[in-house]
Amino acid sequence: MRSNETWITEITLLGFQVDPGLKAFLFGIFLLFYILTMMGNGTILGLIWLDPRLHSPMYFFLSHLSIIDMSYGSSTVPKMLENLMMQKKTVAFGSCILQTYVYMVLGHTECMMLVVMSYDRYVAICHPLQYIVIMNWRVCTALASICWVFSFLLILIHIALLLRLPFCGPQTINHFFCQIMSVLKLACADIRLNRVVLVIASVSILVGPLFLVLVSYTRILFAILRIQSREGRRKAFSTCSSHLCVVGLFFGSAMVIYLAPKSSHSQEQRKVLSLFYSLFNPMLNPMIYSLRNAEVKGALRRVLWKWRAV
Repeated sequence: MRSNETWITEITLLGFQVDPGLKAFLFGIFLLFYILTMMGNGTILGLIWLDPRLHSPMYFFLSHLSIIDMSYGSSTVPKMLENLMMQKKTVAFGSCILQTYVYMVLGHTECMMLVVMSYDRYVAICHPLQYIVIMNWRVCTALASICWVFSFLLILIHIALLLRLPFCGPQTINHFFCQIMSVLKLACADIRLNRVVLVIASVSILVGPLFLVLVSYTRILFAILRIQSREGRRKAFSTCSSHLCVVGLFFGSAMVIYLAPKSSHSQEQRKVLSLFYSLFNPMLNPMIYSLRNAEVKGALRRVLWKWRAV
């Protein structure tokens, strides 16, 4: 390292470059979305905990998805809100690396959890008589644990490759959180290995799981079409439609952000896309499950009725 290089201790997050008059408006909108995210996913968690009828593998995995969505918002939005209203927009380098790690773990875990949820729906519809045996609680716990543990270990590789680099400036990130590619731009060393590993990981963690989801739902579709009664087909479709909407939102936005050519979006557009991925999706997921799922709506009515009766 050259003698005139200094190590970074703080990083400035530029966030959204907007007129001062718009900052208060954006603060209110983002705060509202964050509150809705926490309330919506918290409600889903509470209903699954309180209603015995939701103590099934499908809702066990949904509870993990709600935890991931709440953690997504909590890992990025509070600092973003602070930076919108404060003049000083710095974050400690160690905190920045921690945010990068947590954000990537949550993204990988959600990706894998959506695959597990599609497998759950496949077993429920294609092998209904064996469902309780195949998706027993031991298997469900093991699948959920694998999603979390594998993600924690996989992202450690990225962080280890990141921390081997010398960081000596600039000290500014043109983003509202410590996104890993933005952090890599601060390194004063060759980052080609990091880029190659990130591309391979992005393709494998998005394309591979999406392929598995599509395979599961292709087999589910053929199984549904073989059902004779119209009511039976309607019920089968209804158990999958919510999950399909969430899968479409997650993989669609993720592929636009991480797999689209770098030149296809400006940096400001990438910020908006990242905001959609980290805030809008977690806010929409509980709405999709509550509005399109009769069991969740029934559980909410039962809980509210019990509270009124107390």
